[in-house]
Amino acid sequence: MNIILLGPPGAGKGTQAKRLVDERNMVQLSTGDMLRAARTSGTEMGRVVADVMDRGELVTDEIVIGLIREQLTQGGAAGGYIFDGFPRTLPQADALANLLSELNETLDAVIEMQVDDEALVGRITARSTCGDCGEVYNDQTRPIPADGKCDRCGGTEFKRRADDNPDALKTRLLAYYKQTSPLIGYYYAKGELVSVDGLGEIDDVAARIAGKLDG
Repeated sequence: MNIILLGPPGAGKGTQAKRLVDERNMVQLSTGDMLRAARTSGTEMGRVVADVMDRGELVTDEIVIGLIREQLTQGGAAGGYIFDGFPRTLPQADALANLLSELNETLDAVIEMQVDDEALVGRITARSTCGDCGEVYNDQTRPIPADGKCDRCGGTEFKRRADDNPDALKTRLLAYYKQTSPLIGYYYAKGELVSVDGLGEIDDVAARIAGKLDG
């Protein structure tokens, strides 16, 4: 099963992707992770990525599609793939559809995680991450353990993103709605979109996603 997770910054896409990886043996294809890995891989594609990033330029859609192609042709995803952070625009959606068709792969579901903007601002401004493993905590829903140690790796350093503040988040939300929200209509028209309530406890949201995938 190959799926896309859609939703604004802070909707919980990364958290739910990790659950799907653990529970369904899926592979998460994160654009950022792929670019970082490619940059240090020493491959021809990696050298292209490093050159572009070293010049401070944006990586083109063609390069990202090339990285996704490498991942899909390597295999090793018994449970399928989760596309995280791609596509973000309609041209990227078309490019992904063409690639999947070329490789005889299917897109089985596009999960839209719906969240209320006001609640989202409250969630994000309370967010912190473990400096060692990246585990996410929240002052409201999942506080840092009382002993000050990450319950995943035992790390004691926690940090907040500089742009996890109301003004910066509003800017990121505006960019999301401007660039990415048209994808909701795109995938709805193709009959591939399913929506879930992205607010609430992590387990509850995971159960809603599972219900859509298994329904």
